[in-house]
Amino acid sequence: MVKKLVFFIALATSLFTVYTATFGQFTPVLQRGIFIGLILLLVFLLYPTSKNKKWLRVIDIIALLGVISSITYLYISYPTIESRIGYVNHADTIFGLILVVLLLEACRRVTGWALTIIAGIFLAYGFFGFLVPGYFGHEGYDLARLMTTMFLTTEGVFGSALAAAATFVAMFIIFGTFLEKGGAGQVFIDLAMAVGGRKRGGPAKVAVFASALMGSVNGSPVANVTTTGVFTIPLMKKVGYKNEVAGAVEAVASTGGSILPPVMGAGAFIMAEMAGLPYSAIVTAAVIPALLYYLSIYMVVDFEAAKNKLEGLSKEDTPDLKETLKKGILLLLPLFVLIFFLVFAKVSVTRAALYSILAVIIVSFFTKDKKMGIRLLIETFIASAKSMIVVSVACATAGIVVGIITLSGLGLKLSGVLLSIGESSLFLTLVLTMIGAVIIGMGLPPTPAYIVFSVLATPALVQLGVPLLAAHMFVFYYSCFAPITPPVALAAFTAAGISDAKPFKTGWTSFIYALPAFIIPFLFIYGPELMGEGTWPQIIYSTLTASIGVIAIGAATTGWFRKNLVIVERILMLVAGVTLVIPGLLSDIIGVILIVVANLLIQIRKSKASNLNSNNSVKEAVE
Repeated sequence: MVKKLVFFIALATSLFTVYTATFGQFTPVLQRGIFIGLILLLVFLLYPTSKNKKWLRVIDIIALLGVISSITYLYISYPTIESRIGYVNHADTIFGLILVVLLLEACRRVTGWALTIIAGIFLAYGFFGFLVPGYFGHEGYDLARLMTTMFLTTEGVFGSALAAAATFVAMFIIFGTFLEKGGAGQVFIDLAMAVGGRKRGGPAKVAVFASALMGSVNGSPVANVTTTGVFTIPLMKKVGYKNEVAGAVEAVASTGGSILPPVMGAGAFIMAEMAGLPYSAIVTAAVIPALLYYLSIYMVVDFEAAKNKLEGLSKEDTPDLKETLKKGILLLLPLFVLIFFLVFAKVSVTRAALYSILAVIIVSFFTKDKKMGIRLLIETFIASAKSMIVVSVACATAGIVVGIITLSGLGLKLSGVLLSIGESSLFLTLVLTMIGAVIIGMGLPPTPAYIVFSVLATPALVQLGVPLLAAHMFVFYYSCFAPITPPVALAAFTAAGISDAKPFKTGWTSFIYALPAFIIPFLFIYGPELMGEGTWPQIIYSTLTASIGVIAIGAATTGWFRKNLVIVERILMLVAGVTLVIPGLLSDIIGVILIVVANLLIQIRKSKASNLNSNNSVKEAVE
């Protein structure tokens, strides 16, 4: 019975998403309400109260009835809601409370306690604000007012976060699932194997390429690790990478997918909704930082391979590039279709996703094994709906937090604090924003973490003179980096489980390897050329110096550049890397000088070692 219900509800969820993308959406509250209602039904069917004690299923049945009743009430009474906003209606309060309570329980079941507790604290703050002393206190709101905001407006559960999840994010999840079911996931891995598999440290480079491609589409660092890591991590260990290094490489590469255009794990679309900016402006600004991120991790794995004399895979173990392209080029066409409609045709995001899904279906009929027949189409739609659960529930719950922040004025108050700090030091404000985004991101997936913290931080940054796009990108990047930031580095811990490494050691290794990534967002504010702003010579120059800088930092973190580095050389390379990444002619000159000095020291040591070896050879010959 449960399986049949899941089948029909999951299919209805995906079809509802595609239908509204094709023929037009309902009014905002109804569109988002119906969508989250279907998602919550799936949660209480797929995540039961207890798997062992069947009698506890009565709780799930009550929850299912509660979801159905609240969404049905919303749908039936919606035509009269706008005319009675501001008037107390006990039915509104009751059904709103039912939905909020069930949403919190669904969030607990799906994402764990972190986001659930955060949302609960904010609800309590909205209700008991009069008990909070000082600057952050407020008059408090009764239950009717809170539920009106949460249930009947687009300022609460049905806010902009759920708007994104219920429309273009859902469509891109469907597109990603179609790509995977159509065989594109294996093509990503085969292409990565063909390009980088035979180079020194080949499997690690495969992890970088494959995880970048997969991560950009699925948007979840943890899911990306479990998808590509089970393949790449054993290969890295096979050629000699240490367990924690193999896990760290996969974790860092998987996390970077969230910032890699064109999809950015749906982050670009969420940002477009939150900031009110064109999608094309966001992905254009994200290109150079994403390339710097992956250049950094690529050089780290290359230096590690050179340092430990690790070879690549044999010719027999790697697919041929021409054959791989020949077999897989058709399966990659939908990605080009997506880019064309988003960047050049400039249709809406949902339309671009819809056309890309159709491209997958059409392409499938020209492949041997992956024809999209009715059965596979249905399987794909059902798998897509299940993949929507986490991000949809998280976004809806984040809407509770955002609603309370807006209602209570907490966002303005926190912005005031940041502004007062920023008057004396913008840099200090940015550091506090970075720490806050990372801490929030440790307990939440990247997307809801960005949604929650951007409401708090970006208004202050904008008032301090930071461009709107740069402010949102700053918060978004640090929200994405939390999965590889100790002490709660979920992507690294997941990779450690696959590589049989110590979780905290893998987490710290991931953090060290991703060190350049923690510098790059500051350049959004101090060096906008890396976001594509400025003249072409300025952009090229800044990109070149930043590229040399991240390579130098990679050498410092691994302890290898042309040979093993001693402590002085590592320090010189680290300082040189940081100064080259920082924009400015003086800092670039200092960075170049330090790299030259470091290389001279390396060359002197190499010459001494060579002379010593020569003298030893002469002595042996004489003897």
